[in-house]
Amino acid sequence: MGLHNIAVFCGSSIGFNNLYRDSAKELGEYFVQHKIGLVYGGAKIGLMGAISNTMIEQGGNVIGIIPGLLEKEEVINKEASEVYVTKTMSERKMKMSQMVEAYIALPGGYGTLDELFEVLTLQQLYIETKPVGILNVNGFFDHTIKQLDFMVEEGFLKPDNRKMLLVDETVNGLMEKIKNYKAPEKSNIINKVVR
Repeated sequence: MGLHNIAVFCGSSIGFNNLYRDSAKELGEYFVQHKIGLVYGGAKIGLMGAISNTMIEQGGNVIGIIPGLLEKEEVINKEASEVYVTKTMSERKMKMSQMVEAYIALPGGYGTLDELFEVLTLQQLYIETKPVGILNVNGFFDHTIKQLDFMVEEGFLKPDNRKMLLVDETVNGLMEKIKNYKAPEKSNIINKVVR
């Protein structure tokens, strides 16, 4: 699979543990070394700033997509290679989808989870067929993963759909899973969703 651009969903906060910032920087360094462009929320603060500034400093390609309501001087990263300002959050997500071959979530809050679960839902419905992964730094997503497994146990999430979410604790491990990802066949997904 050719990876030209990857969307990264992550917090506009830095978190209380330096491991989160360090992992964002490590992912940014990986992208630069492998000539992968970053498509992200466009901010220069929090984990978004950690990954984008790392890449900018090393000459990487950084594309920010930010909705107009968040376009403030103290938030937007004007050093990015390109910055797009959209009218709505929905338009932002659509623009991201058009530009990337994969998605990765780093630690974050409501916005990060919203973006992660929207692309998983699109994947489940076969509207999207791109790999979706989470970098589970410091066990940040352990409770989310446990909730998904409980949803499978209780019959609200199909096991095949649960497998669509790739999880790893390391950048190299997650990127290998993304590179080797094979989307389920459309007919299998539709049959399982309709039943």
